[in-house]
Amino acid sequence: MKTNYGRWIVLFIFLLSLLLPLHAVFAQEHPDTSRAPAVHQQAEAGGQEVAEHESSLGSELPLWSVIPFIGILLSIAIFPLTAPQFWHHHYGKVSAFWGLVFAIPFLFAYQGHAMHEILHIFLLDYIPFIILLWALFTIAGGILIEGAPAGTPLANLTLLIIGTILASWIGTTGAAMVLIRPLIRMNKYRKSKVHLVVFFIFLVANIGGSLTPLGDPPLFLGFLHGVPFFWTFQIFSEMAFLAGILLVGFFVFDWIQFRREGWHMKLHLKDHHFTVPEGMDEIVLKEKYEIEGRKGTLRKVTATMKIRGLHNFIFLLGVIGGVLFSGTVHLGEVSVLGVPEKIESLIRDGFLILMGLLSLKTTAWKIREGNEFTWFPIVEVAKLFAGIFMTIIPALAMLQAGLSGHLDFIIRAVDKPWHYFWITGGLSSFLDNAPTYLTFLNTALGKFFAGVDPYVAVHHLIAEQPIFLKAISTGAVFFGAMTYIGNAPNFMVKSIAEEQNIKMPSFFGYMLYSLLILIPSFILVTLVFFSGGH
Repeated sequence: MKTNYGRWIVLFIFLLSLLLPLHAVFAQEHPDTSRAPAVHQQAEAGGQEVAEHESSLGSELPLWSVIPFIGILLSIAIFPLTAPQFWHHHYGKVSAFWGLVFAIPFLFAYQGHAMHEILHIFLLDYIPFIILLWALFTIAGGILIEGAPAGTPLANLTLLIIGTILASWIGTTGAAMVLIRPLIRMNKYRKSKVHLVVFFIFLVANIGGSLTPLGDPPLFLGFLHGVPFFWTFQIFSEMAFLAGILLVGFFVFDWIQFRREGWHMKLHLKDHHFTVPEGMDEIVLKEKYEIEGRKGTLRKVTATMKIRGLHNFIFLLGVIGGVLFSGTVHLGEVSVLGVPEKIESLIRDGFLILMGLLSLKTTAWKIREGNEFTWFPIVEVAKLFAGIFMTIIPALAMLQAGLSGHLDFIIRAVDKPWHYFWITGGLSSFLDNAPTYLTFLNTALGKFFAGVDPYVAVHHLIAEQPIFLKAISTGAVFFGAMTYIGNAPNFMVKSIAEEQNIKMPSFFGYMLYSLLILIPSFILVTLVFFSGGH
């Protein structure tokens, strides 16, 4: 196929036409960039100067610098709906486009300071983020569950309960990658499948990760900043309450859909199990068992579940151990391209890569084929989140600047526990929930314990005002389920479901589910747990 170079030249010229005016405005608003190299040199030294520079950047950047971030969010929302073929083939280019729209004028205006900020977010946040996702995705793809129960409402409910529990111990990504394919296989004969995946994202990919720092990135960040490992069990009541509402709602809805399709009358589902003869796909069983049932020749069988690739659970435990190691061992820092990197974090990342490579080496590819495993979901997440992490820089900087940033109206709005729950959650729906968690944790610490060492202040907050930490923690984790980009497993689950020919809703279509189901549930959580007059 001949490449249309003219089209890309036109696109490049169009990109430049957007970037040059942006650079001019950046330069006009911030003409003194001579200090940028000095800023970069100081950043290499680490310490308090870096924090001051980040705060300064957040107070200087104009509000409209978040336009590229809004642009990439709208692209993720609109293009799959209006131009699906274009999006499927060019989503990486769209992500790069918006990243460059922000990065090029940012680099021209702030020079070394801008380069440091970009390196900082990619070396400390994006790369470890993708390594963790890749390791969990690779290892989970080598675990094949065969002979799973048929997807009756009770069986589906049981799987969601198991996934919700597992998510706090092997991470939301690990639990989602292990169980999403069995859920889809269990329900291949079902006509209505979208709600299964949506509730799976709600519960397994998000809310289930509430109980330990291993479950969700913001809780791990809290662990690194002094929150005890098992303190998160204090939010068990909030998590159980919300999960209970969603599980009951799911069971009722799935039971209605199941009966509407007439599956409660099928003889082969009476025992809630079926076996798949060698070489036969589950979808064939629908016609086969229906015909045999009418002839009266159906033989009841007892399904035996078999897990292949079981040794991959050792590698999952290795991932958990690597994450715990990086949070409990302190080996000092090294400078990587001017960015201070913790040695234990580098060891963790290398160990996670080793766990993934060992999984690839020791697992027969036939097992992965049984999972219909491909690299597309992780590649899609890596490309899209590269653009998101690039364009999110100004929004996070403004939030970290507190009252001196152009997003100060958000900071000023938080006072009571329910404020923290909703604002932390609302921002976590669209921003990275880990730095959003940290921003409002610091806001609470400054409100109650200004001037106190942050590590000590965290323990005071837990002892004297724990409801605020509960509100921040639950908001960051729960609201990650609101959008496809609220938590990384959301997009990966969506991508895997679409590979299995499940027509998932668009960005806004998914938000319709979350608005109708999650928002009323969050209101109940607020009334029960966070409505006190603290």
